[in-house]
Amino acid sequence: MTQAKISQTEQKIINSSPLLKYCLYARKSTEAEDRQALSIDSQVKEMMQLAQKEDLNIIDIKKESYSSKEFGTRKIFNEMIDEINQGKYNAILTWAPDRLSRNAGDLGTIVNLMDKKKLLEIRTFGQKFTDNPNEKFMLMILGSQAKLENDNKAINVKRGLRARCEMGLWPASAPTGYLNNPSRDKKM
Repeated sequence: MTQAKISQTEQKIINSSPLLKYCLYARKSTEAEDRQALSIDSQVKEMMQLAQKEDLNIIDIKKESYSSKEFGTRKIFNEMIDEINQGKYNAILTWAPDRLSRNAGDLGTIVNLMDKKKLLEIRTFGQKFTDNPNEKFMLMILGSQAKLENDNKAINVKRGLRARCEMGLWPASAPTGYLNNPSRDKKM
């Protein structure tokens, strides 16, 4: 998904505070339009309200529909990282730490930018992370927790599918030529 156009309302909130220059980053995990349809817009809306309340200087808004479980695969995220390196902005505003990363590589890149003093702050709906050892540690824990959650989903889904097969149930719709038996599926 390419970066969406900034609405007039969002543009009005962008102000000129000199110290921290924020990039608002919103992401949903899937490219499918019908899944998590309101996720990005609701993230942007909530964070724009926070920006207005806290008088944050938002330079750009980046929106992306792509999973963050693999390192280096998100075009918009990588663009944001390049722009932080170039000095376009020095802070990130995002709904939650897991919107930024669910993998160790991207998380390491973010913390490295903080170590180099190129990224001064990450602000989420309920937290703030700066180049403070404790705050970076907490950011790493939250990112690692998101990775663990992602990794466990795959294991749990496979276990659930095996359990269905052991019960004699198809893990999905029956193949062509076979009938689904809804009453048998309800036994689970």
